[in-house]
Amino acid sequence: MFNKGLALAALMAGVAAAPAFATETIKAVVIDGYPARALWVKEFTNFFIPEVDKKLAETGNYAMDWQESYGGAIVKPKGVLEGVKLGLGDIGIVTTIFHSSKLPSQAISAVTPFVATDAVAVAKAVDEIAKEFPTMQDEFAAQNQVYLATGVVLDTYQVFSKDPITSIKDIEGAKVAGAGMNLRYLEGIDGAAGVRGGLTDFYNMLDTGLVDKAMLWPEAAKTFKIAEVAPHMYAADLGAVNSKTVTVNADYWASLPGEVQEALQEVAVMYRDHIAGLAMGRAAESREAYVAAGGTITEASAEDRAAWAAAMPNIAAEWVKTLNDKGAPGTEMLEAYLGKLEAAGYTGVRDWTAE
Repeated sequence: MFNKGLALAALMAGVAAAPAFATETIKAVVIDGYPARALWVKEFTNFFIPEVDKKLAETGNYAMDWQESYGGAIVKPKGVLEGVKLGLGDIGIVTTIFHSSKLPSQAISAVTPFVATDAVAVAKAVDEIAKEFPTMQDEFAAQNQVYLATGVVLDTYQVFSKDPITSIKDIEGAKVAGAGMNLRYLEGIDGAAGVRGGLTDFYNMLDTGLVDKAMLWPEAAKTFKIAEVAPHMYAADLGAVNSKTVTVNADYWASLPGEVQEALQEVAVMYRDHIAGLAMGRAAESREAYVAAGGTITEASAEDRAAWAAAMPNIAAEWVKTLNDKGAPGTEMLEAYLGKLEAAGYTGVRDWTAE
C-alpha cells in the first residue's frame, strides 16, 4: 500500500542531501609566446593556476577550465599585448619591454640601472607604484586590458660575450644584443651598437656572428645554453628589471564574477613574489651552471660600474619628461620608486633623479 507520508519524507531527505548549488565552470585561455620551459611560464602552470583553483575551491561556486597556449601557438613573444587586446587570449603574460611606446611607465626599473639586483624588492616596488599611481593601469586599459601584477624574473642583467671582457673598454665597438630599454645602456660606451632581439633569438644571434655580446641574466643563460656561444660573462650587475605583467582582456574581465576577479588579483600578487623569489634563489645556481658548462665569469669593479653609469645619458630624466609631458606624474613616480628601493636597502651608484 502506497504511504504518502513515507514518500514525502524520502523526497525531502533527497532534497536535503542534494547540493544547494552547481559549480559554474569558466573557461580561461592563457597565452604567452615564450616556451613552457621559460621560468615565468612554467610557474604560471605550476603555481598561478593551482593557487587560483585552490582559492575557488574554498566556496565551490566556480571552477576554471584552463586552456594554456605557449611557445608561439597563438602569438609570438612580442604579440601577447595585441593578442590579449583582441581577445585571442583571456589572460596573458605581457613582456612589457617590447612595448615602450604603448606602456612607457613600465620602464621605470629599466631606466634606473645600477640600483638593485634584488628581483623581489624591484617587483614589489614597481607593483606598488602601479597601484598607487593610475598611470600604469591606464596604459593597459588603453590596450583593452586589466592590470593584475608586475613580474620580475631576473636578478640582474649581465653581459655575455664570445671574447673575454675585463672592463667596459672591451665592450667598445661591439655589437650587443638586447631587448627594449637596456639597449640604451650602451650609449655611453664608445662605438658599441645595440641590436634588438628577443631572448629566444640570442643564441642564434651569437652563434651566427650577428652580435658579439648579449645582455641577459644568468638563469636565462642557463636555460638557453648561452655558454656554448658566449663563454664569457661580465658581471656588471646592471640590475633587476620588471619585464612581465599579467593582464586580463577587459571584456573577459567584465564577464567574470567578483569572486573569480578577487582570486585572480590575489594570486597575481602571490605569483609576483613567487617568481621573483625563484629568480633570486636560482641566481647563484645559474652562475655555477654557466661555469660548469664552460663559461668564465669576470666581476666588474666598483669603479667600472660607476664609470659606466656616469657615461650613460640620464634615461630616467628622459622617461620622466615623457610622462610629465603627457600629464602623468613621472617625477613623483620616479622619486617614489627609488624611495621604496632605498627603504629596502638599495641605493644606486648614480642619482637618477638629478638632471
